Amino acid sequence: MVVAKHLRTLLILGRVSNVPTVWSNCFAGWLLAGGGAWDRFLLLTFAATCFYVGGMYLNDAFDATFDLQHRPERPIPSGAIRVETVWAWGFGWLGVGVACLFGFGQTTIIYALLLVVAILVYDAIHKIFALSPVLMAACRFFLVLLAASAGRNGITGLAIWTALALAAYIIGLSYLARKESTMATVSRWPCLFLAMPLMLALIVNQGEYLSRAIALCVVVALWMVRCLSFALWSPQRNIGRCVSGLLAGIVLVDLLAAWDGTLATTLTFAALFALALLFQRFVPAT
Repeated sequence: MVVAKHLRTLLILGRVSNVPTVWSNCFAGWLLAGGGAWDRFLLLTFAATCFYVGGMYLNDAFDATFDLQHRPERPIPSGAIRVETVWAWGFGWLGVGVACLFGFGQTTIIYALLLVVAILVYDAIHKIFALSPVLMAACRFFLVLLAASAGRNGITGLAIWTALALAAYIIGLSYLARKESTMATVSRWPCLFLAMPLMLALIVNQGEYLSRAIALCVVVALWMVRCLSFALWSPQRNIGRCVSGLLAGIVLVDLLAAWDGTLATTLTFAALFALALLFQRFVPAT
């Protein structure tokens, strides 16, 4: 019983319900770079998972004082785990992630370090920096490019544009998430940022690919509207449910960017989307 409770504490700290979105970011970046050896991809994905989990642990460590006042149910203020332990776990995960990538080449190591710096800066100042959603977006931006850097063709122009579109989506999502704890009025302008991946898909897919892009855009747009309805139009506003749905929707954004029309790719992204929704039933996404 004690072991299960401690394990749940660790899972909550790492916000593991969002890990499938990290895997989908890696898969999208990998596909956009032409793929490569699967053993390298799996090691890269494990390293990315370490970066994410470590960043989430440190997020709680930096926010311990804030959470004591505003989110006392979080593991540290509730007494489920000591803050010193969380600091150690967080930096440990980041160290393991970097170590896993030593054999990938200079470019991949550089992007790994840029990602680690972005994570640490975000964790340290996101509560006092008005543009912190931009820092959150930078983390996902560097993650996609990290995955692309390890692929067969390296970082391509499309990978950069995809990373930028995903970053815009994260900015919109993050600004909505900031309203969750304050319950302030929700603005509609973040929807413009959420729509950026849709716009990119329609721009880069022309000719015979346009109809396929339109169909995928409709699917992704419908999911976004469903999620936004909980925050913008529901009589009983539920920003947490909106944000959780949009977080799972990161997988759909990746599908939109990297879908190659094959059944294997389709099923992989579908499985990751289902996992994100499933994990949210057991571990809070925010």
